[in-house]
Amino acid sequence: MITVRPAAERGTFDFGWLRSAHTFSFGEYHDPRHVHYRSLRVINEDHVAAGQGFGMHPHRDMEILTWILSGSLQHEDSMGHRQVIQPGEVQIMSAGTGVLHSEVNPDRQLPVHLLQIWIFPKQKGLAPRYDQRSLPRDAMRGQLALLAAPPGEGGVVDLHQDARIYATELTGPQQVTLPIAAGRGVWVQVARGGVQLGDRTLHAGDGAALDDEPELQLTGLPGTTCELLVFDLA
Repeated sequence: MITVRPAAERGTFDFGWLRSAHTFSFGEYHDPRHVHYRSLRVINEDHVAAGQGFGMHPHRDMEILTWILSGSLQHEDSMGHRQVIQPGEVQIMSAGTGVLHSEVNPDRQLPVHLLQIWIFPKQKGLAPRYDQRSLPRDAMRGQLALLAAPPGEGGVVDLHQDARIYATELTGPQQVTLPIAAGRGVWVQVARGGVQLGDRTLHAGDGAALDDEPELQLTGLPGTTCELLVFDLA
């Protein structure tokens, strides 16, 4: 079964300095039909204005990933990390027993466009950690690049959950497939462009859940380039 979550039905907010769209319930947006999908708790698509951002705030017991689509984001946390994240890099922070962090657009002229993703960890009370790694663009062109996975499985970054996150970029008729093991579910999130999923066409901001399906098959649309994330979840 494939269930589409249209971009236009997400919870949206415009605070001037921040435009945000929430795939799942978050903050002031609550929809009992869309609280989380398996261990995938949050997908927020944010546009943060030049020089603006989120001040220091707390998190705990969550795996938090940031994927930059354009612009840059400066991260600072109570563990002593101060890093700027660029497109082609993935950042992960295990909030664990508790961490404070801030996220600010350091550019004084251009906005930053990003996806922030929260995954429930396999257990509570993990030690906080931070990691940031590069993913060469070529590694995701026309193929599924393993962005995050449990330790030892070869993900660009480690993820403390029985989940795997892939990134791909499809141009024109390029196609990728992913076998889906029995009992697992897959979430597809389109970051930009459009893609064909079975008999459905998905566009930027759209998501889709696949349950009781043997395989995921995605095909790029003619004359377009699509960037998307794929979540394989227990």
